[in-house]
Amino acid sequence: MLLVCRFVADSPAPAFLARARRALELLTSADGCLGGELGRSVDEPHHWVLVVRFVSVDAYRRALSPFEVREHVIPLLAEALTDTPSTFETLLTAHRGETQEHESLLS
Repeated sequence: MLLVCRFVADSPAPAFLARARRALELLTSADGCLGGELGRSVDEPHHWVLVVRFVSVDAYRRALSPFEVREHVIPLLAEALTDTPSTFETLLTAHRGETQEHESLLS
């Protein structure tokens, strides 16, 4: 499962970066989290994307339940742009030129 959140950060980059770092630390310490990344647009420096990978929807939901996550991560995620979906199921993964297909949860 992928969590993909896009942001337009009006605050200075160091302030947003610190909040995103804390969110990544908390989310990636959860069981079932496969890792995460924060990216910044090279064309629009106020635009950011936070991507976190989980083994399942259940792992994602469990990762959001601890108090510290609700205190630090949920407020950040609430600031994400909402014009597109933010959670996606993983259907293909690739590593070193090899792809693996995953069964859809929706079918």
